[in-house]
Amino acid sequence: MPITDYASLLRSARSQQQPQRLLFTFTQAQAQPGGQGKSLTPVMCADKLPEELDSFEALKEESTRMQTHWDVVFVAGLGGKDGQAPAAQECEAPLRAMVVAIEQGRVDTLLAFDRSGDLLRFS
Repeated sequence: MPITDYASLLRSARSQQQPQRLLFTFTQAQAQPGGQGKSLTPVMCADKLPEELDSFEALKEESTRMQTHWDVVFVAGLGGKDGQAPAAQECEAPLRAMVVAIEQGRVDTLLAFDRSGDLLRFS
């Protein structure tokens, strides 16, 4: 199933053979020294079961309560096993790896959405 927007991401996660947990890393755009463009700096992480999410607006609303501004959210899926979704404590290491990948600019395996919920493509 091609992922073209946030709704299709949720449909895809819900239809996987093994239950999923979605990993989110929220980032803030920051100007590079010397005016050489912008970089994305991770500012907070979260994990959610697809069933806990209704829409991008709901995700955005929940993230607003954390009182941390963000510009782009990166998303990855973590598959479960034996019919069980990964436990929340199993997400810590994958979330740390996501943060490192973003900091190093290795985002080709991650989905990204802007604050409007538009799917972004990085080249």
